[in-house]
Order: sequence, then structure tokens, then C-alpha cells
Amino acid sequence: MQCLQFDFNLVFLDSAAQKVLIVYAHQSPCSFNTGAKDAAVEELKNKGCEVTVSDLYDMKFKASATAEDITGGVKNAGHFRYAQEIKLAWEEGRLSSDITEEQRKVTEADLIIFQFPMYWFSVPAIMKGWIDRVLTPGFAYSQEKRYSQGMFKDKKALLSFTTGSPEAMFSPTGIHGDMNVSLWPLQNGILHYCGFQVLAPQIFWAPSSQTPEARKSMLGDWRTRLDKLMGEEPLSFLPLDDFDEKCLQLKPDVAEKLASKEFGPALGIHLGKRLPPNSQMKAGV
Repeated sequence: MQCLQFDFNLVFLDSAAQKVLIVYAHQSPCSFNTGAKDAAVEELKNKGCEVTVSDLYDMKFKASATAEDITGGVKNAGHFRYAQEIKLAWEEGRLSSDITEEQRKVTEADLIIFQFPMYWFSVPAIMKGWIDRVLTPGFAYSQEKRYSQGMFKDKKALLSFTTGSPEAMFSPTGIHGDMNVSLWPLQNGILHYCGFQVLAPQIFWAPSSQTPEARKSMLGDWRTRLDKLMGEEPLSFLPLDDFDEKCLQLKPDVAEKLASKEFGPALGIHLGKRLPPNSQMKAGV
């Protein structure tokens, strides 16, 4: 009986292991982004997580969404519409192998970390291509299953990235504007749209301009956060139930309830009020 009990505990521990996918985009193995990625792999594995890395540049992942993503030909070559054709191909099992492999990783993951240098206030083209080609309609979202009712509502996602400019330049008074505004399309329009519980971003402010000691400290802070990352509270977004089913506008009673608040309920859905501070950068605000 003791031996059987021991085996049962082993199975229980294995089944409880969290699975993490890191989607990584940087050309150089000597970059700070590589250091951040490696720190995540090491710390999460030490926590007992199963970690998989999709190194997009090393994989030579195709960034452009084209008819080549579909095997067996398209239904309407004369008027090719990617979203419609790719959804049908997903339903019929006719997606290219590189897409299906990444979708398998997403399906298995409890947490996805996107590690990248911020390019033009967004992700690098190769990572945007991963988003375009892997998060296909049907697999990642549908008209019925999106936002708080999304396909991936039981999964977590996190943006971890470097900037080329210091934090002050991404402030409400800085020349780049409020980083919260820059993050809304990525975190709400992509991750939350697919249902992910979005964890606060890990932002490494201008590491290339920092001293070696400062860069080491940045990675140390990241390692400290990783130790308790799986238990973090996600960012707050308005639930789909707050919106009318037909026109997808805020329900009148919800809008009325929010009318007396000092700040808008969400950064993009702000009701003409002051933008909620740090709502895309800190949980619980």
C-alpha cells in the first residue's frame, strides 16, 4: 500500500505541473531579451513548470499570412479573404504544419509569455506574424467566444519586453505618450480578445542605455517576480456581460452606474472621462 500511495503522489504531482510557452523574438543570442528569456526558462523550470520556447527567428517562422497557410487549395482564389479561408481550413484540418504545431503548444499551455523588443510601439513583424497566423478564427476566437467569454479564458498571458527609451518618455507627459495607451491594442485587442487572463507586463526600460549592474538588477527583479508569477492577479477588463448582445455597447444601467466615477472604466472604453491610470500596467487598479 505504501508503494502504491507513493506512485499515486508522483502521478498527482506530474498532473499538476503548469505548462508555459515562451514566444520569443530576437535575432541575437547575446541580447538582453535572450537573458530575460533564459531567466524565465530557468526559474519556471525550477518551480516545476514544463517550459517550451518558440524561438521565432531560429525557426525562421513565416510572418506573412498568405494562401500558403492552407493545404489543399482555397475555396475562392478569385477573391481570397484570409480570415474566411483560414477559419474553414482550421475546421477541415487543412492548416500548414507550422501553424498546427504552434496551435498545439498554445492548447497545452497554461501561461504564454511573449518576450520581445518593442518595435514601433508594438511587437516585431515576426511575432505579429505568429499572432496573425496562429491565433486563427475558430481556434482562438469566435463571435460567441471572445473577451471574458473567450476561448482561452482559463489561460494566462504576459508581455515581457524591452524598450529603446527610458520610462519617463512613456509617461503621460513624455513625448512617446502614456505606455498604458500603447499597451491597450496588444493586451485588450489581442490577448483579452482571445479570452486570456492578462498579467501585468514586464517592462525592461531601455536596458541598452543602462550599466551592466543595472541590467543585472533588472533580470534579478524579473527572477523574483517569476517565483510567484503563476499566482498573480490579472489585469482588470470589463466583462462581456456589461455589453448589449446585439450592438455590443455598454448596457445603459452599467453606463449609469459608472457615470459618477472619476475615471473611465477602461482605457479604451473610458466614457469620455479621465483615463484610468496604470490600468494596463498594474493589477487591481
